[in-house]
Amino acid sequence: MPHRDVMHGSRAVAEAVKLCDVKVIAAYPITPQTHIVEDIAEMLANGEFDAEYIMVESEHSAMSACIGASATGARTFTATASQGLALMHEVLWIASGMRLPIVMVNANRALSAPINIWNDQSDSIAERDSGWVQLYVETCQEALDSVIQAYRIAEHQDVLLPVMVCMDGFVLTHTVEPVEVPDKEQVRRYLPELRLPHALDPEHPVTMGSLGDPNYYMECRKQQEIAMEHALRVAEEADEEFRRVFGRGYGILEEYNMQDAEVVLVTMGSVAGTIKETIDMLGSDVGLLRLRMFRPFPKEAVRRALRNAKVVNVIEKDVSMGFGEGALMTELKSVLYGSDIRILGTVAGLGGRDITTEHVRQAIERAERALRGERVEEVAWAGLKEEAL
Repeated sequence: MPHRDVMHGSRAVAEAVKLCDVKVIAAYPITPQTHIVEDIAEMLANGEFDAEYIMVESEHSAMSACIGASATGARTFTATASQGLALMHEVLWIASGMRLPIVMVNANRALSAPINIWNDQSDSIAERDSGWVQLYVETCQEALDSVIQAYRIAEHQDVLLPVMVCMDGFVLTHTVEPVEVPDKEQVRRYLPELRLPHALDPEHPVTMGSLGDPNYYMECRKQQEIAMEHALRVAEEADEEFRRVFGRGYGILEEYNMQDAEVVLVTMGSVAGTIKETIDMLGSDVGLLRLRMFRPFPKEAVRRALRNAKVVNVIEKDVSMGFGEGALMTELKSVLYGSDIRILGTVAGLGGRDITTEHVRQAIERAERALRGERVEEVAWAGLKEEAL
């Protein structure tokens, strides 16, 4: 039977891995995801489920181990953060190019230098073109549920791509919340056994990941892009089925207070909770659009959600150096090109800097001033200590 418990976000992820009958876990510790693989190790030691637990010497090796295991048709998992994800960069592309349905949780953390172990989303944003589906979660419950959904998406025969579930480091990994843990039999019915059509088989030897010369490489990339396009539909279907089975769902994006909203804040991840609180506290008619899926980018869904908006302010925990704005803001500009919507950006929370209700209120005020036709700066940095520049 499903049961409710109070746990930190890392434990919620470990519970999901157990529920999904993952067969191979590659583990390398890095703050703030270490608790995930520690909790999985404890579960295995206690006999709660059976899997191969590989302790590797680096994050590069962790992803390489998952690639080897997944290529044999095993359901695999790993977790990382920040510099660890950056070290995986080379093999992330290999996992995607080999069409392997690996699931990884990235505990979002700022990239060095200077060394910083706190949260922002620059690490996963930097990997947005690596061919991985990316989901961003708001709560510990959504982290657990998204891992289960991630396997359903990754292993679908129309997708067969790896999925990265992104959860804000410390903000979610180390935060304790009430979480409903699903019944294992329900999960088994929701998540069928992995059937990898191109799995390695000694009886029928094949070569995987071999040379792709100019006669073939472009077609391989186009096949990945087609699979990404399928992932949008598959993710929506997976979420709808999850809602039917477990009584809750999330969609590929969330609309909050959006009815007739002319000013809309757009964001990803846990800061959505602070934004909702601020909107409610102010009694504001400002809307919130939270993107749960960043790759593939839900272009049409975003256009539909923002059809009544006149000013959008994107609050995001990343910045595209040399372009002066966040990556999500840039992508919204592309998606909404030709519309009359004014797009503003707010860079916030870098390196774990608190994003307060006051910062959200200021973002709302700036957008409302733009709505009135006043001149406002296109991109603002929330909470920046100007005197230190």
